[in-house]
Amino acid sequence: MGIVLNPDICVIGGGSGGLVVASAAASFGVDVVLIEKGKMGGDCLNYGCVPSKALIAAAKHAEFIRAAPKFGVTGGKGPKINFKKVHDHVHSVIDTISPMDSVDRFEALGVTVIQDTARFVDKDTVIAGDTIIKARRVVVATGSSAFVPPIPGIKDVDYLTNETIFDQTRSPGRLLVIGGGPIGLEMAQAHRRLGAEVTVIEGLRALGKDDPELATIVLNKLRQEGVVIREATKVARVEQSADGKITLHVETEDGVDEIEGDTLLFATGRAATVNGLELEKAGINFGPRGIQVNRRMQTTNKKVYAIGDVAGGLQFTHVAGYHAGLVIRSILFRLRAKENTHIIPWSTYTDPELAQVGHTEETARAAFRKFHVLRWPYAENDRAQAEGKTTGLIKIITRKNGKIEGVSIVGSMAGEMMNIWALAIAQNLKVSDIAAYVAPYPTMSEIGKRAATTYFVPSTRKPVVRWLVRFLQKFG
Repeated sequence: MGIVLNPDICVIGGGSGGLVVASAAASFGVDVVLIEKGKMGGDCLNYGCVPSKALIAAAKHAEFIRAAPKFGVTGGKGPKINFKKVHDHVHSVIDTISPMDSVDRFEALGVTVIQDTARFVDKDTVIAGDTIIKARRVVVATGSSAFVPPIPGIKDVDYLTNETIFDQTRSPGRLLVIGGGPIGLEMAQAHRRLGAEVTVIEGLRALGKDDPELATIVLNKLRQEGVVIREATKVARVEQSADGKITLHVETEDGVDEIEGDTLLFATGRAATVNGLELEKAGINFGPRGIQVNRRMQTTNKKVYAIGDVAGGLQFTHVAGYHAGLVIRSILFRLRAKENTHIIPWSTYTDPELAQVGHTEETARAAFRKFHVLRWPYAENDRAQAEGKTTGLIKIITRKNGKIEGVSIVGSMAGEMMNIWALAIAQNLKVSDIAAYVAPYPTMSEIGKRAATTYFVPSTRKPVVRWLVRFLQKFG
């Protein structure tokens, strides 16, 4: 019989959500066991948000050099890309951040860290290696992994996912990207700016979950930079020749076609990591999308919670952190905190960026009988003109009473600007609240304030309002 531990909380998974639960609970003096079979920090630190944004930053610097002449600055014929140094930059960022997520740091916080595979043996017991854990509550935070669809021929082809692409020290040459979502397009643009030829293949519509009008602006920009984006294109078969060349056999409305490349990247979504957990022994229901949870993040075993990607909802690092906060409130303080996906923002870090919170114009049309769409373009913003970042706009969705129900932004720093709008949605603010605050000049964020003020434009045309203004003028 192995070691038996009886902590208050057992966390399975050392990714972003699991680490937040473990550190927060430990800070209150709670006994916590954290189990992680792979790298601490999980997907975000090692294979996702951190390395992708580091790569995108390198690609932006290359683009700055190309764009410099229009500002009167020249420095040669253009950027020279050293892909090995790009690789080193990406991994130096990971190395700099990783100590914050390390075993040593969490053990210093008082967390018992077990580096092994975890599995349930019954409703109350988890085993990791030779350690038996009987905790008051268990939090499953095992995240997700790259999903590779079962395309005929794929078993005989070399391919990359987000878990392997950041290990490349040479240019991918002709890069084929299957998947036109945020990850696929971010990687497509970054590698194009770093000198690769890139083709994106999407079975439906690229950026299909975002506002179509704003998504089109992003797609047009990528196409202008030379990224080939083929929508409504199905990959029927894939093969690799003896010299390593890859051929995609695709089907379109116009018939069949072949697309050739040197490197293949799958960006076709994520699959919840549930294999090996033996959830059925704990009475936990799960399916292809992940573990079944209620709005309090409880599974069908009320002693067990699931958070982040494995819970089958929105798959973002900040969502895992949000879930962790809900679970901490529930486990430690018995508060009935419930998930509210309406307040969750997300951002695609292409250039221009594309950010969203709450309703889009399309979803608002289905949800409300009457609503307003307030707009303002980047081209009418002084900071955008000064920096040559005039492509984009903001759209604010409001109810008749001015309550903000959704915001979409496409343009420079859209992800940063989304912070105030996520707060506005979470706090049930109205456009009058936005119109009333003072924005520093000149900033990109002014486009939001300018859009908010357009809500009041119809009032200036009302005869009764104009009569009141004239009447008050009579009193000096």
